[in-house]
Amino acid sequence: MPNLRPGPRRPISSASSSLTSSALLAAAALLCPTASSAIARPAAWLPSVTVDPARPRTAKPRPRPTASHEAHAPAPHATEAATPQKDPAPAVASRTLPAQAGFDRGLSASDSAGLVADLPGGASWGAGGVSSLPAINGFGADRLQVAINSMLISPACPNEMNPPLSFVNPAMIAKMRAYLGIGPVSVGGDYIGSRIDVTTAPPAFAATDGWIASTRVSSFYRSNGNAYGVDATATVANRDTSVTYSGGWVRSGNYKAGDGSTVKSTLYETQNHALSISKRSFGNLFTFQVGGQFIPYQGYVNQYMDMVYNRGLFANGRYEGTFDWGMIEASAFVHQIRHTMGFIAPDKVASMPMDTKGIDGGYAIKATLPVSGRDLLRVGNELALNRLDDWWSPVAGSMMMGPNSFLNINGGQRDRVGTFVEWERHWDRQWTSVVGLRNDIVRMNTGNVAGYNAMTSGADAAAFNAADRARTDVHLDGSALLRYEPDAISQYELGFARKTRSPNLYERYAWSTNAMAMQMIGWFGDGNGYVGNLDLKPEKAHTVSFTAGWHDPAQKIWDVKVTPYASYVQDYIDVDRCGTASCLASNPANLTANTGFVSLQFANHDATLVGVNVEGRLTVWDDLTYGHGQIRGLIGYVRGRRTDGVDLYHMMPVNAKLALDHHLGGWTNSVELQLVGSKDVVSQVHNELTTPSYALVNLRTGYEWQHVRLDLGVDNLFNRTYYLPLGGADLVDNKVVSMMGSSAAYGYAVKGPGRSLNARLSVSF
Repeated sequence: MPNLRPGPRRPISSASSSLTSSALLAAAALLCPTASSAIARPAAWLPSVTVDPARPRTAKPRPRPTASHEAHAPAPHATEAATPQKDPAPAVASRTLPAQAGFDRGLSASDSAGLVADLPGGASWGAGGVSSLPAINGFGADRLQVAINSMLISPACPNEMNPPLSFVNPAMIAKMRAYLGIGPVSVGGDYIGSRIDVTTAPPAFAATDGWIASTRVSSFYRSNGNAYGVDATATVANRDTSVTYSGGWVRSGNYKAGDGSTVKSTLYETQNHALSISKRSFGNLFTFQVGGQFIPYQGYVNQYMDMVYNRGLFANGRYEGTFDWGMIEASAFVHQIRHTMGFIAPDKVASMPMDTKGIDGGYAIKATLPVSGRDLLRVGNELALNRLDDWWSPVAGSMMMGPNSFLNINGGQRDRVGTFVEWERHWDRQWTSVVGLRNDIVRMNTGNVAGYNAMTSGADAAAFNAADRARTDVHLDGSALLRYEPDAISQYELGFARKTRSPNLYERYAWSTNAMAMQMIGWFGDGNGYVGNLDLKPEKAHTVSFTAGWHDPAQKIWDVKVTPYASYVQDYIDVDRCGTASCLASNPANLTANTGFVSLQFANHDATLVGVNVEGRLTVWDDLTYGHGQIRGLIGYVRGRRTDGVDLYHMMPVNAKLALDHHLGGWTNSVELQLVGSKDVVSQVHNELTTPSYALVNLRTGYEWQHVRLDLGVDNLFNRTYYLPLGGADLVDNKVVSMMGSSAAYGYAVKGPGRSLNARLSVSF
């Protein structure tokens, strides 16, 4: 166990025992009911990852919504899954990863956000070992909205060390669905990129009388970082009641790059748990879920500080009911985070605790009404509440960081209420349209702040406290999508959407221009310092996308899709160089420097993002002797630029994945080639680093017999040394002499992991 600093380390027993009381306190604080668990098909033992698998083309039925719990698809152990016959959400402009995708990901990594790379245009911003930030089509971090069992989890850290996908282990994910840029208004509001819905622990009911039970336990090991852990899922059910547990634990040390060097501050330990109880009765399905997370430590090679404590507790509930007039879905939730940043020795040695407490809660209600044989009408209302306190305790004996606590966000509030109406029409067998309008109102405010002392932060604090900090943003959004299927081998989708996102609490309310305080703000991993801006406007994206798809008539042998897209974002929340006296005092060349770390302030700029995604698959052979062989691939390209000519930060260079999957009985194999182009187009304002191109080969094989499955894999087969294009700056492995003794050296990108030999043994019973 590594030596962690600073001291505030709570035992896991304390976190576990406080689950119920903390959740109830959070619910009372938010004055909202507890919320939701989405319903999905249980994990299936699929041989490979398939994005948006082809569906047989049949005549469209009358568009009547169906309840999730009325399906009777058989599942293992004589169970039937609570799965909709027809998903009540519109299917256009979306892609879905099956349950096996999460299980496969768990063999090589514990970072659930890495699954997004299997979606068209998907990537992830480098961060901690289980806390990277997802990005799709150039939009990353808060510009994407991620819902975990309908829960919307806001940043509770100035470095966003606890993003939503960090609260689930990959093997816990039963379904991941992404609405790519032009998602319908019924999906959600207050985002401008994509919406990602993640489902864990879906209910499964017994198909016969009496109680049945099923369990799967997996243990794994990865050689790079000496990582090891366990995942488990267990279900007890009868015909109308289902109780499911899903969770896992993992620990890893620092990983090594292909050249054998250790990449410091990449160690981590985490555990996530969820317990769901579902009940169905006479056309109704009720689900209640509780759970939590505990991370005692997680290193960050691209941040000045590490995570030394993170506890998350949640409760959510969901109701689905089908009536003569249509279907209703309702959910509510509460989620609490207690977070501390510090330093993990020996890679980082200091004492400067920074604490955060965040509470999220809300509800969502949606009605789906079949108003005719061809028309569906969806109406709904949502509420999302966020409370945040972020404070930095004084450091004993320090003149600069004392004698008082630094109040970074004091009583931050961010509340949103949204309402939408959406019309889906099946004009005939070939044409389908989905049109909707949405209104969201976001109200934000925060209390008075204070610095460690008047000398370092007094002027900034006084100016901030004197300002009117209350803000109300009104969003007016809409989407229009059209699908055309002219024949048995082609399909086309055209969509347009206007989406709006208000700033998060840190973008608007981080207030200090002190150099040290600014370096503690920012989720970009670039070593720069950031300060907020009370005058920020919401960013408004106008996106158009066109998808052309072709496939064989049976949709079993091959398919290919090409999706060009373009977004014009008005008031894109980017940054300018900070020109205050404090910023220039610490770095006189801050406004003009084209190298080194700089101080930045969030600012609005108009921007454009254009790109194209290509995805496809081809069955190469399929017979009883040699099994089934399939080639699958993804290609993605995006370019983002402000209208003043400045390139946007963290744009993924051109990249591709090509894989050959083979299945024969209980034996599965996969060879994957990952290609990433050189990153030469970078943000001049951030002084972003360039990275060279690289190619990686990954292998996977597995065999299942009766109740036992063994998986083996090799990542980075040829042990290549490469640099992560979205990994930011390495702030730990390279130092220069400074007034503080030593500080991070500019100009070093983060190296990716070298070769890793992976193994997993799973037992089902």
